[in-house]
Amino acid sequence: MVERAEDEEKWLAAGIAGLQQNAFYMHRALDSNNLRDALKYSAQMLSELRTSRLSPHKYYELYMRAFDELRKLEMFFKEEARRGCSIIDLYELVQHAGNILPRLYLLCTVGSVYIKSKEAPAKDVLKDLVEMCRGIQHPVRGLFLRSYLSQVSRDKLPDIGSEYEGDADTVVDAVEFLLQNFTEMNKLWVRMQHQGPAREKEKREKERSELRDLVGKNLHVLGQLEGVDLDMYKETVLPRVLEQVVNCKDEIAQFYLMDCIIQVFPDEYHLQTLETLLGACPQLQPSVDIKTVLSQLMERLSNYAASSAEVLPEFLQVEAFSKLSNAIWKVIEAQVDMPIFGAVTLYSSLLTFTLHVHPDRLDYVDQVLGACVTKLSSAGKLEDSKSTKQIVALLSAPLEKYNDIVTVLKLSNYPRVMEYLDNRTNKVMAIVIIQSIMKNKTCIATAEKVEALFELIKGLIKDLDGDLHDELDDEDFKEEQNSVARLIQMLYSDDPDEMLQIICAVRKHFLTGGPQRLPYTIPPLVFSSLKLIRKLQGQDENVVGEEASASPKKIFQLLNQTIEALSVVPASELALRLYLQCAEAANDCDLEPVAYEFFTQAYILYEEEIADSKAQVTALHLIVGTLQRMHVFGVENRDTLTHKATGYSAKLLKKPDQCRAVYACSHLFWVDDQDSIRDGERVLLCLKRALRIANAAQQMANVTRGSSGSATLFVEILNKYLYFFEKGNPQITIAAIQSLIELITTEIQSDTMSQDPAADAFFASTLRYIQFQKQKGGALAEKYESIKV
Repeated sequence: MVERAEDEEKWLAAGIAGLQQNAFYMHRALDSNNLRDALKYSAQMLSELRTSRLSPHKYYELYMRAFDELRKLEMFFKEEARRGCSIIDLYELVQHAGNILPRLYLLCTVGSVYIKSKEAPAKDVLKDLVEMCRGIQHPVRGLFLRSYLSQVSRDKLPDIGSEYEGDADTVVDAVEFLLQNFTEMNKLWVRMQHQGPAREKEKREKERSELRDLVGKNLHVLGQLEGVDLDMYKETVLPRVLEQVVNCKDEIAQFYLMDCIIQVFPDEYHLQTLETLLGACPQLQPSVDIKTVLSQLMERLSNYAASSAEVLPEFLQVEAFSKLSNAIWKVIEAQVDMPIFGAVTLYSSLLTFTLHVHPDRLDYVDQVLGACVTKLSSAGKLEDSKSTKQIVALLSAPLEKYNDIVTVLKLSNYPRVMEYLDNRTNKVMAIVIIQSIMKNKTCIATAEKVEALFELIKGLIKDLDGDLHDELDDEDFKEEQNSVARLIQMLYSDDPDEMLQIICAVRKHFLTGGPQRLPYTIPPLVFSSLKLIRKLQGQDENVVGEEASASPKKIFQLLNQTIEALSVVPASELALRLYLQCAEAANDCDLEPVAYEFFTQAYILYEEEIADSKAQVTALHLIVGTLQRMHVFGVENRDTLTHKATGYSAKLLKKPDQCRAVYACSHLFWVDDQDSIRDGERVLLCLKRALRIANAAQQMANVTRGSSGSATLFVEILNKYLYFFEKGNPQITIAAIQSLIELITTEIQSDTMSQDPAADAFFASTLRYIQFQKQKGGALAEKYESIKV
């Protein structure tokens, strides 16, 4: 191969040298107006193009140099004609060149000037030239010669509005010339495939691929002729071109030329000749990539339909959908070994076409999806990434077009197509669906639609057969489940009964999701239910036919069972938070037994499931905070729950945690907006107990670390004293506050005290607050007046 390439370089260099030498003498002859020598040297120069040794790529380099020289020669011929030299004589004269290839190049060059002079009808000269070129049957030399003919004549074709149009010359002659040249060039191009040994087949195909634009140029010029109207295209151009395409029986030529036809002629022509164009598809060689051809055709037509609403009636008139649908069915039937990817690509293109042309015809869209299901049924689950990506594109198209999942849910074959995706791609598609819902803020308002939606996204909601969690990254899994959680807010109905049915449907699906998913999916479901409860507040007693209707009591029962499901995870801290949220909602609905039950469940979780000391501290503060806001409990129930909470506080592991929990419990005995809960003595008891624990914490620090520890706890307790002092608790006296201030001052000034800037700053800030209240004036200032700081 290397030797061959080196030889080619030598041959090309020799050819260029010979060409340049003769070109030099030709220029000298042109400069001296010596026509005979100019023709002699130009013929010798063009003889370099007779070589058979060069590859098409190298031959092209040589040809382009010759082409540049011929342009100069053409300019000379024009000058000669202007000076009175007979073009007819010149046309005769160049035909005396010794070799046929130089003779024909010169003939084409003079012919170009001959047409321009208008001394003879353009059609006669063109016909003469195109016939003469048959003298070269070597594929490469013949293709370049005819390409040269096409190049020099393209601006001299008789066409509407052209200066060469006349009584004798019409656009029909131009079309005939181009079609004849195209036919001959295609024959030469195809012949290349059958020359040379079989082992060089791949090389020949590569060379042919390099030359294909020479053949396609004729169709490109045809497509630009003003005079080629729809009737001429339908009656003459398309049938002649397709005849050549089908009869050449060559895979490379058929694919390229079909693509050329689709690209160079107007979309409206394709639409009006759809039957003819599609009729040629089954006649092509089985190995032709027909899916790409049809896909490009449908893409062109889709863009044409999208360009203007005015053209849509044309599509209906020619029944474009049924014709394309039948053509695809025939192609898939005929090519039994067509890979699934190819078939899905065709259906994807047809679906895009349908959505552009018939967006209102959901039956058409469903028909395409149904045809796809039929094809997929023979393949089972898809594994190759190309096919699955194409299916995702197919399924995404309706979502992008309608921007409404509710419309897509009406397509009965949509979920059936999804069944054939592998588990990973099924999840990808489910994410696409959820993103579409969130982006378009689509509300799914009935339980039936929710069921249909969850059938589509079931890959995210539960483990599919053969699904392995190990394959999925933890971050990806979290992102997936967060997407599902975000979806819940879009499942909403203003009708309470319908909303309850939606919640039940979602709950049914979520509970099948397994322990890994529940911590992500249960919370949004609980809050969606609580939203419905708040909407129903106060309606419970007035509802008629309570058994059949949504009521807070019913929903609370459902919530109790739902949160209980978290025990399998286990996710006790999350469950405790949700129980407390439900208790607060029950409080707002004045349902004391329900609220008490939720608190009981929270307490059981605290006692039996939460062992970590940090988690206990967090949970206890949540319990105290929620209980403090409750107004529904009677004295007995409240005392029971409060007693439990204070008991838990004293049992925390670390003394500082105990102290903070105990003084937090003081709020359970004094609630501003409830006169019945103002027990000053119990508040003082909690604060004194907190002081004792703080003192014990300091002593323990002194024993273990040799320092009495920070005064932060004492400052925090002082702030609680001030809070209840302001609220009017009679048990909180100025003397108690004063002694606590002195205690903290002593502690901070103590030599053994380890420095804690944060505690010092906190205490200083508290003293400033007292000073500020004194200076503020009013009743509160009088209370604070006696405190010395």
